Amino acid sequence: MSHVELKFGQLFRTGRALSLIGAAAGLFAGCGSGAKSVQDPTDAPRVAVVQATRQDLSSTLEVASELLPFQEVDVYAKVSGFIRNLNVDWGTHVRQGQLLALLEIPELEQQIQLDEAAVRRSEHEIARAQEEVNRSQSAYTVANLTYTRLFNVQKTRPELVAQEEIDVAEGKNREASAGVSGAKEALAASEEALEAAKAALEKDKTLFSYARITSPFDGVVTQIDAYTGALLPAGTTSNKGDQPLCRISQNNLLRLVIPVPERAVAEVRLGQTAAVNVTSIHKTISGKIVRVSDQIDLNTRTMHTEVDVPNPGYELIPGMYATVQIPLHAIHNALTVPVQAVQLSDEHHGSVLIVRDNKIEKREVTLGLQSATAIQVLSGLADHEQVVFGEQSQYKPGELVTPAPTKPEKTE
Repeated sequence: MSHVELKFGQLFRTGRALSLIGAAAGLFAGCGSGAKSVQDPTDAPRVAVVQATRQDLSSTLEVASELLPFQEVDVYAKVSGFIRNLNVDWGTHVRQGQLLALLEIPELEQQIQLDEAAVRRSEHEIARAQEEVNRSQSAYTVANLTYTRLFNVQKTRPELVAQEEIDVAEGKNREASAGVSGAKEALAASEEALEAAKAALEKDKTLFSYARITSPFDGVVTQIDAYTGALLPAGTTSNKGDQPLCRISQNNLLRLVIPVPERAVAEVRLGQTAAVNVTSIHKTISGKIVRVSDQIDLNTRTMHTEVDVPNPGYELIPGMYATVQIPLHAIHNALTVPVQAVQLSDEHHGSVLIVRDNKIEKREVTLGLQSATAIQVLSGLADHEQVVFGEQSQYKPGELVTPAPTKPEKTE
């Protein structure tokens, strides 16, 4: 190998080494610039934040329930009979006292005729008994007058009247008096028989009045169980198989039965207004708490509570589901954050991530009242501090971030 060739090879190796050194230097320089960019806030990941603000906060109890008729009854016949006229059908709106059906009861009609005949017979018996009392009274008057005269004559002129005549007059007087007593007793018995006959007549007339089946209240006929010509049995027994005429529901006022949890019992008051949201018709109606059991069910730990819902237009149908919102508690000017910004530890404690100087910081907070969208912070947070909103597991304390203020959506 010549001296020139050796020199060229050394230069080639030297240049290659310099190139490798330069590339390595460039690589390290790139790494250095990347590390520097992480410390630049403009290159840090953006994180959604909201400010802790003060507002009036209230909590509500929200319970789903089923709309029920205010009252609902099966209408039975008091006496057995055939349906002669049926004046209602499915869905008929009726008023209290309105005639629903008229029964045909021939046996009871005949019994009423017999009772009327018994009353007339008793009245005739009273008339005869009264005449007998009058006759007996007249006979007694004559006998008593005769006896009195003879007795007085004997006192003044004993020789004019024989004792035998006086004894006979006295006997007739007593006999006439007994006749009056007997006639009066017969009259009293006839009067009692008349009262009994009239009572039987009134009883049968009362039973016959039940041939007119009327509505017990304003409502809607929701079911028909018998039609014209059918025999309705008397619904006076405990037999559950007795056939009713129809079912009537009072639907112009509905009720909701709410099982109030034990924790909310103290906040529920009679007369309190509740918002009733019926999703099937997309309407919210104002109801009122009108009945509470004042006792907690030991099995469910709830209290039976009823809300009356007015339904004058009959747009609500019993059986529809509704959501009831009952306001329980309210706080004015409370420091709050969205519920999505809090990681709960228990009912009254949790943690939040805040952004301060573009760095994540974790805070332990004490919590108070909670609504559907916001929660009260009692301690651990100051007004207007920026709190991470939404998913928090991807951030770590000390991490550099770029805060992006956002407004949480409000839910109805």
